[in-house]
Amino acid sequence: MSAEPVAVVVTTDLTVGGMTCAACVNRVEKKLAKLDGVTATVNLATGRARVSHPAHVPPEELVATVEKAGYTATLPTPPEQPEGGDEPESESVDARQERERLTITALLAVPVLVLSMVPAWQFRNWQWLCFVLAAPVAVWSSWPFHVRALRGLRHSTATMDTLVSLGVLASFSWSAYALFLGGAGEPGMQMPFSLLPSASEGTAHIYLEAAVGVPLFVLAGRFLEARARHGTGAALRSLAQLGAKEVSVREGGAERLLPVEQLRTGHVFVVRPGERVATDGEVTEGSSAVDLSLVTGESEPVEVSPGSAVVGGAVNAGGLLLVRATAIGADTQLARITKLVTDAQSGKARAQRLADAVAGVFVPVVLALAVTVLGFWLGAGADPQAAVTACVAVLVVACPCALGLATPTALMAATGRGAQLGVLVGGPQALESLQHIDTVVLDKTGTLTSGHMSVARVTVVPGGLGREAVLRLAGAVEQGSEHPLGRAIVSYAQRAVPERPLPDVGEFSAEAGRGVRGRVEGRLVEVLAPDDELPPALADALSVAEAAAYTPVVVLVDGVAEALIEIGDVVRPGSYRAVDRLRRLGVRPVLATGDREAPARAVASALGIEEVHARCTPEEKAALVRELREEGLRVAVVGDGVNDAAALAGADLGIAMGSGTDAAIGAADVTLVRGDIEALGDAVRLARRTLGTIRVNLLWAFGYNAVTVPLAMVGLLNPMVAAAAMSVSSLLVVGNSLRLRAWQPTRTRSLTR
Repeated sequence: MSAEPVAVVVTTDLTVGGMTCAACVNRVEKKLAKLDGVTATVNLATGRARVSHPAHVPPEELVATVEKAGYTATLPTPPEQPEGGDEPESESVDARQERERLTITALLAVPVLVLSMVPAWQFRNWQWLCFVLAAPVAVWSSWPFHVRALRGLRHSTATMDTLVSLGVLASFSWSAYALFLGGAGEPGMQMPFSLLPSASEGTAHIYLEAAVGVPLFVLAGRFLEARARHGTGAALRSLAQLGAKEVSVREGGAERLLPVEQLRTGHVFVVRPGERVATDGEVTEGSSAVDLSLVTGESEPVEVSPGSAVVGGAVNAGGLLLVRATAIGADTQLARITKLVTDAQSGKARAQRLADAVAGVFVPVVLALAVTVLGFWLGAGADPQAAVTACVAVLVVACPCALGLATPTALMAATGRGAQLGVLVGGPQALESLQHIDTVVLDKTGTLTSGHMSVARVTVVPGGLGREAVLRLAGAVEQGSEHPLGRAIVSYAQRAVPERPLPDVGEFSAEAGRGVRGRVEGRLVEVLAPDDELPPALADALSVAEAAAYTPVVVLVDGVAEALIEIGDVVRPGSYRAVDRLRRLGVRPVLATGDREAPARAVASALGIEEVHARCTPEEKAALVRELREEGLRVAVVGDGVNDAAALAGADLGIAMGSGTDAAIGAADVTLVRGDIEALGDAVRLARRTLGTIRVNLLWAFGYNAVTVPLAMVGLLNPMVAAAAMSVSSLLVVGNSLRLRAWQPTRTRSLTR
């Protein structure tokens, strides 16, 4: 029996227009989810929908589904514009139109508000002037609300725009009735102003101040909210702006200026002092210091010379450099960082999903309450204008916008700030896991230590192949390895035998946690972790290496042990502070390494780590993580190599060093871009601050509606005051999130080692 083919699932990003509140988000997600095999996550703050769908469902069908729901949708066009990046021209035009609409509305509405609120200024027939000024506000200024409300009505849905539209129309219609039929149009009519609704005393009151105040405050609130939300993407925009626009390519001794889009892998380009590196590459000529602070968060300039790797976006702080391009476009580190941050901003915390579910029924419930309030007040014999006032106040005070903005604005600000600090977080789920971890399993080489290892001593078997021959063979086979031990051996062999290039290796294979093997010049060469059966000379050298906390490897040629190479590593300068800060945050450090017991213990002792697991294979590391989780602990794993990938994937949270391998970074939820373990403490504290901010936002959003809607129902809120309160609620949520942009990691000066 043949197995059924596995459905291929692809991910498509859509730009969704017309969403104004969490109810819109909920509706778009539900409409897309009705398609077979489709799931979607919609972000109100960025106006983006991330859709996972089977390959047989074309993106055009997704666009059509969103449009059928009453919104606009477009597919990204290359080059794709990241969230928070430079705005397209159409968005700039829209923003300008909104600003003009707000300005004209303010010019028309302010006289109405002043005359309605200051009885001493109410001249003869003032109410008719207010009516003339209020009419264009109720129609033209509020037109976007009316259009979106009608669109929602056609699709049997209600949103924030429905509430605003009904509030404006009800206020203006009641005022028109009062002026033409209710006696309020008499030339000498005076109307006192009160923050609370009051009885009519025989003359119907006009509520033109509510008819103009509601659109004025909502338009102003959304304008300020949009500017504030734009600020949460400042870090991502700064990343997008790091790329160079033009590059000087050197060919045949001559230079020519090219647009960076025409740069290709293998091109050699010039980076002069003060210029940005156009793309990832390798220095071929020149020495300098490059500033990586805007790319990785690393504050100290890094010295580079021929053979050094450089990152696109870094600033050349010193001499002239020639760089050979090794990656372009989406393959560069800067592009990957930008994509990681963008992807992180599309997710949702668990609390936000609850808020969106509430928002899905929020507006219909508010509409039902408004109708109920109107009917109750009229049925109880209350003054009709008091009933209308309470009804309008209920419509305009309810605010699902704050519910929809609680998580995405905080997440945008936090992920952007994290990127500036060299911490890339995979999304809200990773933030939630970071907040709760209580145990962290740390790799040694390349994580707690620099990973820049060097050969300390080479001991050869008397009467064997000899030192030079063994180093050539070992260096040749290690050319295929990515491990720091292998790179140290290759570098040492090249320096020890500079006049003879290392031979090629064939039949290369690597066994994670054990070593490498390959065929060099017809011989089987193996570089492995030593076992207990060694020639006496090598056994003695092994004892010395263990006492000195060096990492030993044995070189076997055709199955015969020929030499023992001792390799040393140094602890990263910030490792002690990082481990100490983790303990202060309530996180227990555990060292798990494939290295031998002696060097592992030496590093653990230097850093104050009590629990050590040495000589761990990748399977044993993964098993250790599994055991810790079975004990009820919330475990994070920090690593940088292929041998860490299984443990990273099996942990509650995987954290990769940015200097590590692609396998480790791919399996991780968080990446420490600057390759500094000290950034881990920053990540934990940023996660706790962000989740705290989200909780405060949601508490405010729920609490605001829980308090103000009942006040409006019992007639204790003037519609104009209700409109102002509704706008302020969204601004408070966004403003609280913006505080994360200025978050600074605490440095404890007393911690030195």
